[in-house]
Formats: sequence, structure tokens, C-alpha cells
Amino acid sequence: MDTRTGGELISLSGGEVTLSDRRTQRSWPVALEPYLLGAVPVTQAWYAEVTGARPSTAQGDGLPVESVSWLDAVRFCNAASEREGFTPAYRVDAEDAEWDNTADGYRLPTEAEWEFACRAGTTGARYGELDEIGWHRGNSGERVHEVGGKRPNAWCLYDMLGNVWEWCWDVYDAEVYGGYRVLRGGGWFDERWSCRASVRRRSHPTLRLDDVGFRVARSSTP
Repeated sequence: MDTRTGGELISLSGGEVTLSDRRTQRSWPVALEPYLLGAVPVTQAWYAEVTGARPSTAQGDGLPVESVSWLDAVRFCNAASEREGFTPAYRVDAEDAEWDNTADGYRLPTEAEWEFACRAGTTGARYGELDEIGWHRGNSGERVHEVGGKRPNAWCLYDMLGNVWEWCWDVYDAEVYGGYRVLRGGGWFDERWSCRASVRRRSHPTLRLDDVGFRVARSSTP
């Protein structure tokens, strides 16, 4: 596939997904409206084109951008929106952002949108055999790989599992972890167990890690 920017979006019809948390042993259903989601994580080429920055530890245009914080991802979404004439989705302050859910600009997916898209109608731990669909510790050579190099799911979404963890919009658990945000998908340094559709991880919104990137979403407009 063409990995020059990572900006291709897939239109998803919406539906319902049930999220679960292994730590608290709870689950909850979420109804979703139609939305658009990036076919691949944001690449270093697109990130550099929009922001002028190349923050990643491993360098390459077709590699997913990594070593970006949640706030970096949010700011990228606003900058890309302004560049393409969309209404920015966020109002950003020092360590937080407010989401205008009526805006048509780029944004981070919610974790429900992320899991619904990852599953693509499947109900198991993964949408295919992991070695065929994702880069993990067992097959990555302990390094990040170009986006789109493994088989996509049934909805033409690549790298939903493995390669880099992906920031989502949601707060993980405000009562216990404050403003920590949700990460999904597993990464190139993770064991097979972590690369599953339901696995949730958390990180501080200002923290930058070399196995964490993001993909963009947009709300569907009439």
C-alpha cells in the first residue's frame, strides 16, 4: 500500500462494542456513530509534513511516528485539520484538551472506536494469526517496522495490533490514575499476550515512548 503519508481514512458504519477491563473485572457496552479511521498509524512523513518535526527514535518516512505524547498527537490533529481546511477538534491547554465533538477535523479515536475497528466484526482475541497481522517481540527483531507491511483486517485497517501502541482519546481511570490516557494495540517490543483487541494500557499524556504512536479519526458529517 502507499505509505507516503498515512493519511488515508476508512469509513466505518458504526455499531456497538463491549469494552472490558481485566484489572477491575468489569465490562460495558458502547454504541458508536459512523466515523472515519486512519488505515495505518500516522507516519513520520506525514507528521513531519504537518509539524516540521521528526521526534522518532528510529527514522524513516514510512515508519509510524513514535516518541510522541498524547498532547503531541492532539496538537498534530489540530494542525492537520487547519492545514486541510477542517474545523479543529480540540482546545488545548498545558496538559489537557477539550474535545468539540461537533467539529469535522482530525482527532484521536475513542477506545471504543479503536476496539470496534480492530475487531472488524470478529469476536476473538485477534482478527487473524498474529504473525500475519502484526509486529511483536517474537517477529519484529525488536524494532519498529514500516506501516502496512502485514495483512490488514477485514475493514482494510493495517497494524491495529503490534508495531506501535496507539493513543486513544479516553482517560484510563480518573479515580485511580488521574489524567492518564488509554493506549491500545500492543507494540514491537511486546509479548504476544499484549497484542490483543481487548488489552488496555495507560500512560501520562505528556510521556513520550519509542513504542507509542497514534492514528487519526474523524467524525462523519451529514
